[in-house]
Amino acid sequence: MVFSLRGPEEEVASGEAGRSAGLGGLCPGRAICGSLAPPVKKSQKSDVKMSTLVEPAMHTLQIGANRERSRTPSPQNSPRLHNESCSIAPLTPSQSPRNEIRMRQTTPFSVVVAIDFGTTSSGYAFSFTSDPEAIHMMRKWEGGDPGVAHQKTPTSLLLTPDGSFHSFGYTARDYYHDLDPDEARDWLYFEKFKMKIHSTSDLTMKTELEAVNGKKVQALQVFAHALHFFKRQALQELKDQCPALPEKDAIRWVITVPAIWKQPAKQFMREAAYLAGLVPSENPEQLLIALEPEAASIYCRKLRLNQLIDLSYKPQANGLMSDLPIDSSFRQAREQLRRSRHSRTFLVESGMGELWSEMQTGDRYIVADCGGGTVDLTVHQIEQPQGTLKELYKASGGPYGAVGVDLAFEKLLCQIFGEDFIATFKAKRPAAWVDLTIAFEARKRTAAPHRANSLNISLPFSFIDFYRKHRGQNVETALKRSSVNLVKWSSQGMLRMSSEAMNELFQPTISQIITHIGDLMKKPEVKGIKFLFLVGGFAESSMLQHAVQSAFSAVCRVIIPQDVGLTILKGAVLFGLDPTIVRVRRSPLTYGVGVLNKFVEGKHPREKLLVKEGKNWCTDIFEKFVSVDQSVALGEVVQRSYCPARVGQRKIIINIYCCGTDDVVYITDPGVRKCGTISLDLDELEEPSSPKKSRREIRASMQFGDTEIKVAAMDVQTSKTVRASIDFLSN
Repeated sequence: MVFSLRGPEEEVASGEAGRSAGLGGLCPGRAICGSLAPPVKKSQKSDVKMSTLVEPAMHTLQIGANRERSRTPSPQNSPRLHNESCSIAPLTPSQSPRNEIRMRQTTPFSVVVAIDFGTTSSGYAFSFTSDPEAIHMMRKWEGGDPGVAHQKTPTSLLLTPDGSFHSFGYTARDYYHDLDPDEARDWLYFEKFKMKIHSTSDLTMKTELEAVNGKKVQALQVFAHALHFFKRQALQELKDQCPALPEKDAIRWVITVPAIWKQPAKQFMREAAYLAGLVPSENPEQLLIALEPEAASIYCRKLRLNQLIDLSYKPQANGLMSDLPIDSSFRQAREQLRRSRHSRTFLVESGMGELWSEMQTGDRYIVADCGGGTVDLTVHQIEQPQGTLKELYKASGGPYGAVGVDLAFEKLLCQIFGEDFIATFKAKRPAAWVDLTIAFEARKRTAAPHRANSLNISLPFSFIDFYRKHRGQNVETALKRSSVNLVKWSSQGMLRMSSEAMNELFQPTISQIITHIGDLMKKPEVKGIKFLFLVGGFAESSMLQHAVQSAFSAVCRVIIPQDVGLTILKGAVLFGLDPTIVRVRRSPLTYGVGVLNKFVEGKHPREKLLVKEGKNWCTDIFEKFVSVDQSVALGEVVQRSYCPARVGQRKIIINIYCCGTDDVVYITDPGVRKCGTISLDLDELEEPSSPKKSRREIRASMQFGDTEIKVAAMDVQTSKTVRASIDFLSN
């Protein structure tokens, strides 16, 4: 399947009428808008900065897809939109409240399908609204790795040489493995590609991903192929279970993303879902973006005590352990889980689990989502008796996932065999390189802090043969000449790594995780933590468990759910069933717009002075919508009113700015950057207002308390909804 991206000349449709394609670029001017600026007759260009903008009740959320946009012809009586029409004139807001709580409107649906799109592995689960206490895991339609209990499938995508979809998961990996080496160089194989979205600072709709063979494909296409695969699998399974289920509008889809992802990355996933056909772009409320540690937190609320492993048990007075050692107890729980997985259906409490019944209002805890690519930390407080959650500190974390161990192994190979050789081998024998990483992954999972014996890692024959031809010597010679003393060559033709060598591969990544959790616990808002929940695929590692237990068991109880690798997926289903569980979130950044204020001598710098119609204005003032780490309740909106610069103007563009600090004054301050745009598409008035009539007022409502920033707008004069969109991928 080949997806077709909208070309530069095409409009992005929204509802019954197409949304006006952009203005051939975003206007970089100044915004004369906001509560501090009096009405100004002269138009100025708008600069606005922000991060979440939509009022759920208004159903006009459209996360804008920033393709290369063409100019749209304007009506004959309106000016060209690519210069002054981008400008907006400020309208002093009326005494409407800054924050307003709105009731959430729900869309009827029969089933929730959640996709946990991970760096190393992915999967889906679903639940019927008629039976929300039963969560069904995806059925296993393909094989897996021997000795590895995994309910998900590798995040591996294989495209044919012409870019068409071939397969995903184990099927993709195994097929690529079996290709002839010369043929494999033409196929497009992608793995662990989710990290690219996190690490790309200038993410756009045209960002590309590099396949194992070095060829590049648009990232949006790659993600859309993967999501379409899960859509197809989920729909087939739902159809088998419920033949009468209508496909259209019956499903609410949920996609998980790290909480530390910025708005462009979240929008990117939404755009990929639109392209994959999960939901139509005119029904955005049918798709929810779930934050991974939040989802885990939601699921942990439902757990019974026998579904938890407490790593904080201390020795009893007689010197005996009150429970089994970590490695043993976790393996026992995992084995029990493996035996029970044939049903693929997990039952959750209708209320809150036993652990939560011990908690009182105000008790706080940390969820550490340790995945393949990132580690995501969130701090929640339980709100009794309703059981809702309140975020106490903005999400934090970084690229400290299990992939860091893989990179350390690659670095070790470079030390032994030479960086140039490893680079050449990856380029010339991509399928064999994948085989080598799979072999290492299997041994990595068995690593334990107190393991005494060495681990053998199979080297593909093509690696051994390629090295001999490339270097003129064998692999054993390279190991003997290497300065790496903890890795030897075994008589079975394998790399033999000592336990110390394997531990060293883990230490840099684990140290970063421990440091980050420790720094978070020192924050005043996070004092008095009662629990630390360790979740995510990397949390299955005994190495990480032992390190976290050693560092923090004296401070709080360290808890691991039995099905630790599936916690986020199950929580995402629960989030889809009730998106209001997290009642309060923290803003990750300061968002606002650029406005004009009256110039004050001695306060404002002279270079900011702008004289308009005999009045002195200070330009570039940063007017905040929301501050970094500010608590924002779900459904809480920030309203601003704008008025078109000219009669007949059909579009208003507002630039959004963001900053990581709260002490920003001007949009030109260090650390402030333009991060997105709001577009307001205006219908032509039936009777153009005369100069004597009041100016046209457009009221924009922005929502920052959800997992995405959203916007909606209304024409105050006509009370009609205005097409509003917010775009974070245009920069």
